[in-house]
Amino acid sequence: MTSASLETSAAAKASKGGGKPDRFAPNYWPFVIPALIVISAVIVFPWVFTVWMSVNSWTLGQSQVFAGLDNYIRLATDMRFWESLWHTVLYTTLSVVVPLFLGTLAALIFDAQFPLRGLIRGIFVMPMMATPVAIALVWTMMYHPQLGVLNYLLSFVGIGPQEWIYNQASVIPSLVLVESWQWTPLVMLIVLGGLAAVPREPYESAEIDGANVWQKFRYLTLPMIAPFLMIAVIIRSIDAVKSFDIIYAMTQGGPGTASETINIYLYNTAFAYYDIGYGSAMAVVFFILIVLLSFVLMMIRQRVNWSDGEAR
Repeated sequence: MTSASLETSAAAKASKGGGKPDRFAPNYWPFVIPALIVISAVIVFPWVFTVWMSVNSWTLGQSQVFAGLDNYIRLATDMRFWESLWHTVLYTTLSVVVPLFLGTLAALIFDAQFPLRGLIRGIFVMPMMATPVAIALVWTMMYHPQLGVLNYLLSFVGIGPQEWIYNQASVIPSLVLVESWQWTPLVMLIVLGGLAAVPREPYESAEIDGANVWQKFRYLTLPMIAPFLMIAVIIRSIDAVKSFDIIYAMTQGGPGTASETINIYLYNTAFAYYDIGYGSAMAVVFFILIVLLSFVLMMIRQRVNWSDGEAR
């Protein structure tokens, strides 16, 4: 080996290892261990403990007894659980579809040029900045059958007073109305971002071909903003399926059990009836359902192609 080759090899080793022996190489594990400890304490341990409690019969104040799969078998025959599951599915579906439609419509309106557009946008997004409990208290007063402002406004158009959240048939749509009022602005902002990335050239070609407004939206706008709509669906699905504060503050699952979602039923079981073991089994099943929902949404998301058009 020539002297030039030796010098090149030495330079390569020096540049790779900084001229230091391997025993002096930097070790980053001391910086990672604190994060692993925090994750284990905050996420891993609670879930392992929840799974352990779910296979035990444990009522607060009594001794813990191993029960195997008895809590899960009990869930399979618990009609109140299945009713709460149906309420969760219905509430989640409506809380995704309604804001998605209204948010897309609002985004199309705010994408146009008109006076005071920025000010009106700012006012429109204000509801999602409020705390859910404060929103629940305000809407509860608005929903009051005798003193609520909504029934007062309906009287001007000849519609009689409605029972809103005090009727089993209308309680979930009424709660969805509150949820939609708060989170429609979020969908609007996401879709507005998609509209800002839509190129203008296809619209100019469509106008030359004589396409009307609906045809341009159906065949141009909608396919190009579909990935952004999917993002909105995922975010709203995650948020709606775990909704608790608005429902509990307004109805606590009532009247009766008409608005009792899995979250409300789980809370009542564990912290009102003190049946920790059964509530833990319910939490585990609910977690599995959320994982399956996330998997389905991710699979759908992978099938939606992003538009590579230039932003206008």
